[in-house]
Amino acid sequence: MQSIYLIGFMGSGKTTIGTELARHLDWQFVDTDQAVEEQYGQSITDIFATDGETVFRNYETHVLKQMPLDDAVVATGGGIVEREENRQWLQKYGYVIFLDAKLAEIRKRLVHDQTRPLWKKNQNDVELLYERRYNLYLNTADQVVETNGKHVHDIVNEVIRGINDQVSGQNKNKKE
Repeated sequence: MQSIYLIGFMGSGKTTIGTELARHLDWQFVDTDQAVEEQYGQSITDIFATDGETVFRNYETHVLKQMPLDDAVVATGGGIVEREENRQWLQKYGYVIFLDAKLAEIRKRLVHDQTRPLWKKNQNDVELLYERRYNLYLNTADQVVETNGKHVHDIVNEVIRGINDQVSGQNKNKKE
């Protein structure tokens, strides 16, 4: 089956949900941010500090196109949808799930997080970033799953129901 790509704003739960979903499906789990760090030998914070966001986005796009196309759950960086090229690639090669967490919930989750370069910015800038990306997430996704106040297990079950509905719908269309 096509790989599953999790998209959403930082702190929406992509890595947590992705790890559990991959375990449930007995698939490989890959995180694009981790892959960038491994491939380029620097933390994302250091890449932003020394080379800037544009270089990081170039690395991110390069790594995205190296992700497994089948039987993997891939957690993407929150800004992967910033580039049209990435949105098209995600839609073409995977089943895309938007983990929708409201900004108030994300603020609670990331209150002490100092590892995310864009989170450390002025909170008004973070809000504008969230708003700018929100429709990109919606328009890229095959499935939207709200994560606010839900347990990981419940979110994973909702994702799997959506996948099963998608697969059964495709099978139904093939028979007609």
